[in-house]
Amino acid sequence: MQKRSVALCTFNGAEFLSKQLESIKQQTLPIHEMVVCDDGSSDETLAILERFSKQVPFSVQVHQNPVNLGSSKNFEKCIKLCEGDLIFLCDQDDVWEPQKVEQIVHYLTEHPEHEAVFSNATMIDQAGFPTGKTSFDQIEFTAEIQSIWQAGGSFRILLKGYIVTGAALAIKKRALKNISPVPNITKELIHDGWIALNLSINNQIGFINTCLIQYREHSNQQVGFKSKPARVSLLKRFTRAREEKLSTLRKKADIANAMLLHFEGLPHVESKIIAALNSREAFYRMRANLPANRLARIVPVIKHALNGSYKEEEGGKWWRPVLGDLVE
Repeated sequence: MQKRSVALCTFNGAEFLSKQLESIKQQTLPIHEMVVCDDGSSDETLAILERFSKQVPFSVQVHQNPVNLGSSKNFEKCIKLCEGDLIFLCDQDDVWEPQKVEQIVHYLTEHPEHEAVFSNATMIDQAGFPTGKTSFDQIEFTAEIQSIWQAGGSFRILLKGYIVTGAALAIKKRALKNISPVPNITKELIHDGWIALNLSINNQIGFINTCLIQYREHSNQQVGFKSKPARVSLLKRFTRAREEKLSTLRKKADIANAMLLHFEGLPHVESKIIAALNSREAFYRMRANLPANRLARIVPVIKHALNGSYKEEEGGKWWRPVLGDLVE
C-alpha cells in the first residue's frame, strides 16, 4: 500500500495553523504520517500541534530545530524525514480543499511517468477571503504556456521564473535521491524551485489546473508570491538608471552560467538542456553588453528579436525588453 506523508514546516504560525490542520484532517483520502519541522516558534504553534496529534489516527512527529534554518532549509530537512512513498509539501497558513490528496493520488496513478505534480490554488487574503485570482492567474501560467509545458517545454519555462509553489506540490519519495541536497546556485532558487527545475529536465513534473488549496497572502509570510520580484513596468524601463538594468541582466547571465556548470557535471543530462542554458547565458550577456550608443544597438536587438530569442527567454510581453534595449 502506498504510504502518504505530509511535510509541514512551522514558524510562529499559530494565527492560521489550526485551519490548515483541520483541512488536512478532513481529506477524503487520508494521509498516514505528518512530519513537522518547527523553526523555533515562540507562540502557540507547538501547543496547537500537540492538541492536533491527539485528535487524528495518523502519526504526527514534531521536530524542533535547535537553530533557525529558514524556510527553504527547513523544508529540505522535513522532506528527508518523511517515510511515505508520496510526500505532500505543506505551508502552515493555507487551507487544503477536501479532495486535494485524492486528486493528486489519482493524477499520479494516471500519469506514472511523472515524479511530482503541482496544482492551481485559490488566492485568499489574510482574513481568508478569495481575492478573485488563482495562483496560475497571478504567475501568468496561461493556457498557451501550459500547452508548451505539456509538449515538453517545462525546463525552458522554469528558467524564465517562478511557476511551482511548494505549498501545492507533491513528490514521490524515490525522486529525492536525484534532488537532495538543494545546491547553492543562487539564493532565489529555493527548495520548490529546485525540485521543479530538476524534474523538468526529463519532463517528470505535471500540473493540475484545479485549485486544490487556498493560498493565503499575508504580511508575515517568509516566502511566496509577494516575495517574488514584480514585473518591470514600461514606465520604469524608461526612467531607471541604465546600470540598474545592466546589473540585472548580468545577474541573469551569471545564474545561467552557474546552472550550466552544475548540470554539465550531472550524468544523463540531455544535450538540449545544456544547449538551453548556453543560449540563455549568451542572450543575457548580449543584452548586458549592448553599447551605450542607441543606434549601435539596433542591429543586434532586431536580430535577436527576429530569431525568437527575446520570446524564448523572456516570454509573455517579450516586446517590452526589446523596446527597452533599443532606447533605455
